[in-house]
Amino acid sequence: MPAQPSRKAPAPTGSAPAGSVPAAAAPGALRADARKNRERILRAAREAYAVEGLDVPMTTIARRAGVGPATLYRHFPSRVELITAVFAGQFAQCVAAFEEAFEDPDPWHGLCSFLDKVCAEQAADRGFGAAFLGRFPGVIDIESEREGAEAGLARLVRRAKDAGQLRQDFDPSDIILLLLANVGLAGQSPQVSPAASRRLVAYLLQSFRAGRTDPLPPPAPLTLRQIQHAGMRGPG
Repeated sequence: MPAQPSRKAPAPTGSAPAGSVPAAAAPGALRADARKNRERILRAAREAYAVEGLDVPMTTIARRAGVGPATLYRHFPSRVELITAVFAGQFAQCVAAFEEAFEDPDPWHGLCSFLDKVCAEQAADRGFGAAFLGRFPGVIDIESEREGAEAGLARLVRRAKDAGQLRQDFDPSDIILLLLANVGLAGQSPQVSPAASRRLVAYLLQSFRAGRTDPLPPPAPLTLRQIQHAGMRGPG
C-alpha cells in the first residue's frame, strides 16, 4: 500500500465529447443541481468500481448515475480524474493507517491494526484495490508509492521485531503473502468478504507472533508488484 498519496496531478487520459468543459469544476463552485449531479456520478462510479473493477465504461457510469455523458465529462473530463475523485478519501485513510501504526506505543498492536485495516479495504472494494495498486495508469505515481509503501512495511516489521513481539524469521515479504491471499476475497459478496478477511488475517497474525518456534521455509521473493498482477487476474 502506498505510504502517501502522490502529489503529482494525474495526466488526463482519453477525451471528452465535443461541447464538454475541458477541466472539472471545483465542487465548491457548483450550483445545487450541478452538485447533486456530481454526487450521483461519484456514488454510481464508486458502486460500479467496487463490484466490477476499474474497467467500467464512462457511458455505463453516466447511465447508472442517471445523467448524460456530456454531464459526466463536464465534471470529470477523463477516467483518471473520476477514479482519483472516487478514491481520494480512501487514499487518505490508508496514509492515516500507516501514521497511526507508527505512532502506536505498542508495535505489535500497531502492525496488527494496520494489517486489519488494509485487508478490510482490499477485500471490500475491487476498484479501490486496483487503483491503489496502480492497475489504472496515472491515478498515482505508482513507482514512488510502491517504494514508500515497502519502506513503511519494513519499518513496521522492524519495530515489532525490536520489541520482541514478532518472530525473528518473519520477513516483510510475508506481508505481501498475506495481501496476495486476501486479494482473492475482493469481489465476493458483502456477506462473505469482510468476515472471511478478518478470519484470514487473525489466523495469520497468530502465526506471526513471537514465540512460534517451528522452522519455516525461506521467504518468497515477493513485492507489491505481485499484488498488482493478482488484482488484474481477479474475478471478472
